[in-house]
Amino acid sequence: MLAEAVPDPGAVDTVTVPTPAEAPRRVAPVLSARGLVREYGPVVAVNGVDLDLAPGDFLTVFGPNGAGKTSLLSLLGGRLKPTRGEVVIGGQRLDFGETTWRNRIGVLSHQGFLYGHLTARENLRFFGKLFALPDLDRLVTERLEQVGLTDRADFLSRQLSHGMRQRLALARALLHDPDVVLLDEPYTGLDPYAATVLRNVLSSVQDGRRTVVMVTHNLTQGLELATRVAIQVRGRFAWEGAREGVDADGFERFYHKVVEDGMG
Repeated sequence: MLAEAVPDPGAVDTVTVPTPAEAPRRVAPVLSARGLVREYGPVVAVNGVDLDLAPGDFLTVFGPNGAGKTSLLSLLGGRLKPTRGEVVIGGQRLDFGETTWRNRIGVLSHQGFLYGHLTARENLRFFGKLFALPDLDRLVTERLEQVGLTDRADFLSRQLSHGMRQRLALARALLHDPDVVLLDEPYTGLDPYAATVLRNVLSSVQDGRRTVVMVTHNLTQGLELATRVAIQVRGRFAWEGAREGVDADGFERFYHKVVEDGMG
């Protein structure tokens, strides 16, 4: 959804904003939000966000610090209750009175949710038992292989490098085969090699079946896998559109223009 005050991408020769006809919604959305608002006292972290994401969509959300990106992910993943509005996953409204919808969501956050005194394999087994997953040994082995950690399976997670822990945390997020994957700054603190490895793993997640939302400050890495792009400023989507309508070479200038205008 486009905000009312959207800078003209043509004015900075960077981005052609796609019309609805250029970015049709082909199937029913897996993840939807309507009028999503999250307030912390007088502070509005998320301000009226709407979205519809279909299977295979990969939405990257950019924005400055304090734009509300992490709060938005927490709302979409059910970790925060909205002040107003609603989130719908697979036609099911997120209801905090029950938990079945949680099986459809995988989250990679800054915390990682890993136990340092457990090995990589033990961490995945622990979370697999929480979801009562069948054939757990096979599943754990497959996930470790998927993220390139087979040879580190029996290392304590605290002994792993930051990049390896990120990959292990992603294996945990994917363990139960979720429909929706939420990624909060997955590249933060990674060296170029670790970032490339993680990018390859994320590319395998883009299988046409899952719906992914990623927030990041890195414009280049954020555009690589995206099918849709949003720029969040002061809690709202100041611009949103199809990745195919984005000029990667000029996107940085356009991004700064949108942020500057959104900050008023």
